Amino acid sequence: MEGYTNANDISAVVAADKAHVWHHLSQHKGYETPDVDPRIIVEGKGLRVWDARGKEYIDAVSGAVWTVNVGYGRESIANAVRDTLLKMNYFAGVGGSIPGALFAERLISKMPGMSRVYYSNSGSEANEKVYKMVRQIAHKHHGGKKWKILYRERDYHGTTIGTLATSGQLERAAQYGPYPDGFVMVPHCLEYRKQWDVENYGERAADAIEEVILREGADTIGALVLEPVTAGGGVITPPTGYWERVQEICKKYNILLHIDEVVCGVGRTGTWFGYQHFGIKPDFVTMAKGVASGYAAISCTVTTEAVFDMFKDAGDHMSYFRDISTFGGCTAGPAAALENMRIIEDEGLLDNTLKMGARVMDNLNALMEKHKVIGDVRGKGLFCGAELVADRVTKEPMDEKKVAAVVAACNAQGVIIGMTNRSIPGLNNTLCLSPALIATPDDIDQITGAIDNALTTVFG
Repeated sequence: MEGYTNANDISAVVAADKAHVWHHLSQHKGYETPDVDPRIIVEGKGLRVWDARGKEYIDAVSGAVWTVNVGYGRESIANAVRDTLLKMNYFAGVGGSIPGALFAERLISKMPGMSRVYYSNSGSEANEKVYKMVRQIAHKHHGGKKWKILYRERDYHGTTIGTLATSGQLERAAQYGPYPDGFVMVPHCLEYRKQWDVENYGERAADAIEEVILREGADTIGALVLEPVTAGGGVITPPTGYWERVQEICKKYNILLHIDEVVCGVGRTGTWFGYQHFGIKPDFVTMAKGVASGYAAISCTVTTEAVFDMFKDAGDHMSYFRDISTFGGCTAGPAAALENMRIIEDEGLLDNTLKMGARVMDNLNALMEKHKVIGDVRGKGLFCGAELVADRVTKEPMDEKKVAAVVAACNAQGVIIGMTNRSIPGLNNTLCLSPALIATPDDIDQITGAIDNALTTVFG
């Protein structure tokens, strides 16, 4: 380790953190105990990170929240950001920048059918832009109708009040309401936790969306927002037939389709975007985490030219998209994103993701044969999960504390994995894996080997 690494410096840093930093998704009461400190990560290289105590870990969740797609310590990205900042660090999005223009062009080349990129600085904000666009389209083109937005149970789209109104994870949204009107939930599509006993489950789960549309009134629905693979809600890959039927429904009722790629985007599933596995033709695509692999803050709301054209009317001074994102004008984000994309292409990381993802799934399936507490294995590319159950026959969910104990046992072995967000009561029971796209066969085997040992430790 280099940099902030001598014991005196680190003890001061830990003390400062404990006294003043409010950590995300954390209960701080435990830190009042003198010998319990927050974990501070001080260095990363490749797939490895080191904490303030000098302990080394394999990071199997890419920065804890599926972000560091090309791994830690990428000097070329840091240099690209540095060089850009020295030349031109910022100008509001009312103007343009060289990296902003070049990355938009490069990004659109990976997204046939899409044409326009709107920059902001987080996934929540990128999704919020879509909601505002849909509402403005309703006022301008539908006489105030088609203003409602559908979202799916178990999906998650952000942490602002607006995006929490589309949280399919109940505890995420609990205690932060009341929420604005016009956001309506449709059923999830996880066949393992199936809600209908039918043969073509994917089509039936999509038909449930149509049922909600008919209940609410098709002339009131403007958009449907979905994750291509549900992330924190359980790593859910929609079953066969689902996406084809979803697109039919959206076309039938003139509903805009918004694909939230904040987690899946830029290589995570082995294609540039998760929706590209399924032949989807979206009207909006949003992305954030892996766009620059965490080397700079950036998010993108990408639309078709047809959507963009709905905001052109020189005779109406209210027709343009009346929105701004202050830090959408930073040049560091698109500069980092350009280099991030070059790395993925030049190092063949999409192909590696498919190969290593297959290895993860093979290893997890082997563990399912060995450990009866694994009820289901699912995923796409290097975005995989194993759902733990107390009983395979009844599919009774595993107790959350025992799932957390498995995560802790992996952590003790120097492997950081995740689990379903504490947001779906009774179903916080899926182990989540999303290592960087640079993972090697040895990395994968070490990660799944740690899970094997942890399951043995916790369950025998």
